[in-house]
Amino acid sequence: MTQFLNTNCQSCTENSKSIFCALKTDEIEFINSRKNGKVFEKGELIFHEEAASKGVFCIQKGKVKVSQLGIDGKDQILHLAKDGDVMGYRATLSGDTYSCSAVALEKSHICFIPKEVFLVLVESNPKLALKFIYLLSEELKKIETNLTKITQRPVKERIAQSLLLLKNKYGLETDLSTINIIIKREEIANLAGTTRETATRILYHFQDDKIIELKGKKIKILNLSRLINESNILD
Repeated sequence: MTQFLNTNCQSCTENSKSIFCALKTDEIEFINSRKNGKVFEKGELIFHEEAASKGVFCIQKGKVKVSQLGIDGKDQILHLAKDGDVMGYRATLSGDTYSCSAVALEKSHICFIPKEVFLVLVESNPKLALKFIYLLSEELKKIETNLTKITQRPVKERIAQSLLLLKNKYGLETDLSTINIIIKREEIANLAGTTRETATRILYHFQDDKIIELKGKKIKILNLSRLINESNILD
């Protein structure tokens, strides 16, 4: 069962990382008095593709995958979100439905800001509006890059790139080698735009070559330079 949170925006540890750090004190208080906070368990749906947009979601703490259903009925992960990230803003700004779904990859604390509150802030704060324009531009750039990666890159390179993406997005554990996320093989496959079987085969190939070590649903990077070489990311 989803639990309610009572997190004050002014004391939120992620406020400095969030796009909402551009807000004035009275604007933060305005959000704080009208938002709702919830805890989403691992695997729980946060919002669904094609659902009417009712507002935006700000991650206080947690990891989230944002994906879209393909014509083959399989999920394609568009991007990964973490602490301080905002989701659902494109649909809210355009008055459209959500074009993707968001699912918690681990227990996540997420604040929901109603549409009418969000739009008032964007209309009254030019700096905030410019920040969202920049976010939209970056989102389009990433989609274009991912499209090229999926259509033109060999699958082995895409798996290596996906592992590097996970490392860069969520960091490493205290051993400075293990990627700080529990992730299924199917989710890695969705991130790379391939099948679970192919992703698993390549991961074991990387393990046999002493590039990574598979520890259940955790992945330890044994040789970062070789993983970067496998990704061909500098080409």
